[in-house]
Amino acid sequence: MAIPRRRHQHHHSRVRFLFPAIFAVSGIILFLFLFLSILAPSPNDANHLRHLRRDDSSGGKGGGNEIKVPSSRVKISAGVHNRDLWSSKNSKFFYGCSNASSKFAKAKTITHPNRYLLIVTSGGLNQQRTGITDAVVAARILNATLVVPKLDKTSFWKDSSDFSDIFDVDWFIKHLTTDVTIIKDLPLRRGQLWTPHRMRVPRKCSDRCYINRVLPVLMKRHAVQISKFDYRLANKLDTDLQKLRCRVNYHALKFADPILKMGEKLVQRMRMSSKHYIALHLRFEPDMLAFSGCYYGGGDKERTELGKIRRRWKTLHNSNPEKARRQGRCPLTPEEVGLMLRALGYGEDVHIYVASGEVYGGEETLAPLKALFPNFYSKDTIASKEELEPFSTYSSRMAALDFIVCDESDVFVTNNNGNMAKILAGRRRYFGHKPTIRPNAKKLNRVFLNRNNMTTEEFSSRVHTFQRGFMGDPKEVRPGRGEFHENPSTCICEDAEAEKKMDWDHRKSGRDNVAKKKDGDDRKKDIEAVVHDENVDYEPEMTDPEDEEEDEDNPLGEVSLGSSKSEALSNGTSTDYDSSMSEDTELDELLSD
Repeated sequence: MAIPRRRHQHHHSRVRFLFPAIFAVSGIILFLFLFLSILAPSPNDANHLRHLRRDDSSGGKGGGNEIKVPSSRVKISAGVHNRDLWSSKNSKFFYGCSNASSKFAKAKTITHPNRYLLIVTSGGLNQQRTGITDAVVAARILNATLVVPKLDKTSFWKDSSDFSDIFDVDWFIKHLTTDVTIIKDLPLRRGQLWTPHRMRVPRKCSDRCYINRVLPVLMKRHAVQISKFDYRLANKLDTDLQKLRCRVNYHALKFADPILKMGEKLVQRMRMSSKHYIALHLRFEPDMLAFSGCYYGGGDKERTELGKIRRRWKTLHNSNPEKARRQGRCPLTPEEVGLMLRALGYGEDVHIYVASGEVYGGEETLAPLKALFPNFYSKDTIASKEELEPFSTYSSRMAALDFIVCDESDVFVTNNNGNMAKILAGRRRYFGHKPTIRPNAKKLNRVFLNRNNMTTEEFSSRVHTFQRGFMGDPKEVRPGRGEFHENPSTCICEDAEAEKKMDWDHRKSGRDNVAKKKDGDDRKKDIEAVVHDENVDYEPEMTDPEDEEEDEDNPLGEVSLGSSKSEALSNGTSTDYDSSMSEDTELDELLSD
């Protein structure tokens, strides 16, 4: 019995010493936990530090040069911010449609012999593109043969290129064979060259305007050349003529092979470094800023330099920079463009291709944008001097290269609403509603002025709100609003099941349908508000300073009917313009379609 007793005493002794050891270790752990808690900042303090880091990013000068926003790979937040950065919502339900209707007669059945239309375009590449497109439609209205348009070689842009240097002329003629008869040169008359009658038409000339003004002259002279042919056709025409516009602009006008091949190389090089890229039409050249009449804080030096350039346009009024900025007529600075894109969710890892001429202020002006987006490219940085040499002395050919890279981009950002912006916006809508961001400059102006008084989240939220309706989404702009080249609504068709499918997507998400309907209604109101607020018809694209005058005999909107033609139309008798009045019946039918 003695041995078990000793064992019990030994076990009791070990337990007696074990409890104090456990308490001692626990006390040490508790002390360490309290010590670390004292050293660590509270969650509120951490948030405060984040705000300090953001506010100090300007170097303590209050400039706010960098807004920190989440990377493009991360969804920003729920609600309106939860959007795909690289595609337009519901774009899969819309598609380009420009086929002629069964009522649209073939060219060979309606084209009259000895009736030739020649046009001379005006302006830069994209302004000339609108002229070429409208020339085809004008020839169709007049039932005339179109001679391949002549490009502008004498104006501000000073480019000696011919049509065939920029576009594939054979493809152009062949593709439009069933719509309009097109020839390369005016045929000889009695074996000799002959000079067409030259005339002008007012801007936005309607189809009836062409019949009243041009047709009588064409019937008498047989060949008419219309000069300075830019925006010389009405924005609104009947459906078949609008669809013809789309067939010309989006299918018949193909760049010449040398331009296409070089453009494809540039696109491939952008794709090699990144799956997605943004193309930015910066439009911050000295002549653009002078034309806009805006002021960017450069003092007397800027006012003197830009004022001197502005005086080239004799009809421009004295500028009011503050008013222009409030009205959204000033291009954003490169830094502002960068801040907008970062606020929309595009991170610093995103690759940007910049289409631009000489930027006012040079590298100093571009530095903030490059800081926000270090992966910064242009055709000069991704192509060698030798590769660009065949194009470098021709402004239209260089512009065509930028056009291709911008058109192929995942997101296109335009910093003004000029001709290139409109043409590309319309084209991207037609070919699948690829995202096209146009800054709502009128609203964003106030955001930029107050951005140093906002948190990152507030700045981002406001940019998102004001950019609704300016992102290139389907049905973003009401049909018929703005230039047709920018909003070719007649040529965009909707999947018959689109509404049902879109509603089904909302139901599938499992969200509160009532809340979604309210959010949808609010979004619709926001879009209508911002689109109405923005002057979409404003055209800040530069005109040729040497060609500002309008035809005084033909002021815009007036249509005079020649007496002989008037009598012919009223009583059905033939005139010396033609030996038959059958064409009048055909033209009246065309107008009534």
